[in-house]
Order: sequence, then C-alpha cells, then structure tokens
Amino acid sequence: MTATLNRQPNIPQVDGFYESLIHAQRGMSDDQADLFLAKLVLILANQVGDRTVLDQAVQLARSNTLAV
Repeated sequence: MTATLNRQPNIPQVDGFYESLIHAQRGMSDDQADLFLAKLVLILANQVGDRTVLDQAVQLARSNTLAV
C-alpha cells in the first residue's frame, strides 16, 4: 500500500500549536528562527519516515511557495 500525504486538517487544537510554534521563536534573530524551522522540519520528517509522503510534502510546499 502506497502512503499519501494527508491534506486534511489533522492537528488537534491547531491554534494552540500555532501559538506554541510562534512562542518557541520569540527572542530569536531571523537567522536563528530560520535554523529553528529547518531543524523542526528535519525532526518531523524523521518522525513521518515515509519517503513518498515526504516527497509529496516537499513538492506541495515548493509549489505553494512559488505560487505566491
């Protein structure tokens, strides 16, 4: 069975998570915040662990970023 990226909302208490994410970056320079986010992406990618899903997520993030 091939895994696919879940594109439906799937984070309980999403506002609380967003608040925690913003709070974790308080007091950081822009460079530190960028490094923090890069590290967080790698930690979460390791947790997901499925290369197909990760490739789909990278493609989606890239296309959404280029569309702006």
